[in-house]
Amino acid sequence: MDEVRRAVEAHIGGGVHGAAWLVDRAGSVTSGVAGRYGPDDEAIGPDTIFRISSVTKPVVAALAMALVEDGTLRLDEPVDGLLPELAGRRVLRSPDAALADTVPASRPITVRDVLEFRTGLGMDFAGPFPGTVLGALAELGLPVGPPAPQQAPAPDEWMRLVGSVPLSHQPGSRWLYNTSAQILGVLLARASGTPLDRLLAERVLEPLGMRDTGFVVEDLARFGPQWMPDEELYDPADGQWSTPPAFPDAAAGLVSTVADLHAFANMLRSGGFPVLRPDAVAQMTTPRVGPLDEAGREGWGLGMGVARADLPDGRHAGTYGWDGGMGSTWWTDPVTDTIAILLTTDAWSSPQPTPIFTDFWRAAFG
Repeated sequence: MDEVRRAVEAHIGGGVHGAAWLVDRAGSVTSGVAGRYGPDDEAIGPDTIFRISSVTKPVVAALAMALVEDGTLRLDEPVDGLLPELAGRRVLRSPDAALADTVPASRPITVRDVLEFRTGLGMDFAGPFPGTVLGALAELGLPVGPPAPQQAPAPDEWMRLVGSVPLSHQPGSRWLYNTSAQILGVLLARASGTPLDRLLAERVLEPLGMRDTGFVVEDLARFGPQWMPDEELYDPADGQWSTPPAFPDAAAGLVSTVADLHAFANMLRSGGFPVLRPDAVAQMTTPRVGPLDEAGREGWGLGMGVARADLPDGRHAGTYGWDGGMGSTWWTDPVTDTIAILLTTDAWSSPQPTPIFTDFWRAAFG
């Protein structure tokens, strides 16, 4: 574990203000902290709360699978009944076509499409950003960049705006990032008749004892500012996560701690109890989409990333988890029975991880 500690501490003050980490190897848990945060230069603690951004996606995906297991949803049913805004869709004739140059959708969007990120809506890592459709949504006032909890409207209005633009691709045809996860949050709330924040707490967070995880920070004394790579302050401690959002963002809206994420990761590693059954965990952690990268190593399951092949940093094929662009990562390698979590105060500069993450993965999984 000294290697993990050195890998993290080497980057503090050199692009990273503060970090907390945890590594669990077959039940042997070691954790640590480094750096500082906040206006009074407080030291990072083991219970410091971080913005986990896209690590939100697997947590909400587990909630979705809980609703599938209890029969509230079926993976292969169309979402039209619950999300009429997405019924009868039009699709761009080509990804770079004008907004009005469309053809009919070949079939309805299904619940499985939403979890597999194949709704036809979202960020195309291989194309220009934001692209025709996301650009149109940005003009309508929806945030399409870094998480901004206080900028999006309430779920019904958010869905109305999303339903006013065409799809970029036919349903089921292409993996696109982020927007499907946001749609998933609205879908779950409507299917259950319960607001997403309360539903997530009742079905996932409270059973796992994840007391510090949610869409708003309850204890600002353990929460610091968020920094961009150029030392620009993105969000102060009393900023966008200090009050409940109108739109609980199932793609990137949660805050959490290393201990809470360890509880979530351990639930999946142990077969899902008390949130899911083993079959649901297996479905989530099996690669169904991809490869997503040129090397053919990265894939996607249901709501989370799954390695299709061994990675250079030591993660084996079958490793599952995800990363957050605000500076967070969680992965579980079932081959070595290793869980590794790193939360930081500093955002990535691109979809590619910053050096502290690649060094952390090599130390934790290598």
